[in-house]
Amino acid sequence: MKVDLLIFDMDGVLIDVSRSYRQTIRKTTELYLKSVLGFENGEKWVTEEEVSLFKMAGGFNNDWDLTSGILLYLVSLSGLPPCRARGRFLHIQEALSSLREKSRRFPKDRNKLFFKRDFDSFLKKVKFYRGGLKGVRLALKNSWEGWVYHQGDLNQQNLVKRIFQEVYLGEKFASYYHLPNLFYHGKGLYLKERLLFPRRILSQLHRKIRMGIASGRPRIEAELALKRFQINPYFSPVVTLDECREEEERSYLLTKKRKSLSKPHPYSLFRVIEESGLSSPKCAYVGDSVDDMMAAQRAKKKVRMWAIGFTASWPKKSLSKASLLQAGADFVFTKPEHLVRWIGKN
Repeated sequence: MKVDLLIFDMDGVLIDVSRSYRQTIRKTTELYLKSVLGFENGEKWVTEEEVSLFKMAGGFNNDWDLTSGILLYLVSLSGLPPCRARGRFLHIQEALSSLREKSRRFPKDRNKLFFKRDFDSFLKKVKFYRGGLKGVRLALKNSWEGWVYHQGDLNQQNLVKRIFQEVYLGEKFASYYHLPNLFYHGKGLYLKERLLFPRRILSQLHRKIRMGIASGRPRIEAELALKRFQINPYFSPVVTLDECREEEERSYLLTKKRKSLSKPHPYSLFRVIEESGLSSPKCAYVGDSVDDMMAAQRAKKKVRMWAIGFTASWPKKSLSKASLLQAGADFVFTKPEHLVRWIGKN
């Protein structure tokens, strides 16, 4: 099948985020446990391998959700008692003060976070409940929701998102959000990203085929990377988390029902195809996660689509390859050159 439109995920495909987003997940987990809930200092609150295990469980295309899922699991082991209800606050400082005061009332055992944890067994339960943050909450019977503030605006009570964005953006956080850094004052971890697809290869592909992006990044972060690596001329259209959220709100106004359009939902793929202006194109989607492959498979119900797994950024390539194939990948490649050769044959 000749490919007319090649659609890329960004993180883990075009860009190596192992030292940015994945480290931001780890740093956010650490800062939340220490700065919000008052745990003592320590190293390696969550390992890179544990982050990867959560990611491959499915349903975690959104790293804010993934971080919240890890925190909920760790809090459930920490010695803090079950707490289902979250307070409602108009300002982030109020939410922070409330949680700090509440957590001081209870002894916390940091050692339990390490000796009682069993990510493999827990994630089997999460998968049973179809993965994602919803799967984590069901596996924990929603019993620790009151300790992890992961909903709403980052200036009101979404402490997970606030910390995450401060860590990832660093000094750019204040200019993007017009808010001060409260938890993190170092350099943004976005600076540790690198290209996985060299510009020469992207240029080579661009001469042969139309290319677009379907990413779970917020638009400001997608544009930050595209401009920083000078690859924005190669991709049009670019669909981000912002477009998914906007469509979710439009749908809610019509139906009064909340529905996620983030991957594994194929909405972002359909949106790229629609905005490309191509008539009935033959497509391929290149992604690195279970959710990416599921989105491509679901898209096949309406369009001609190849699901291409890409494992260059994963430390355990054989494990990630098996997960991608199980999720529906038609092919799995480990290097950009492999994709170029495949495109050349089609």
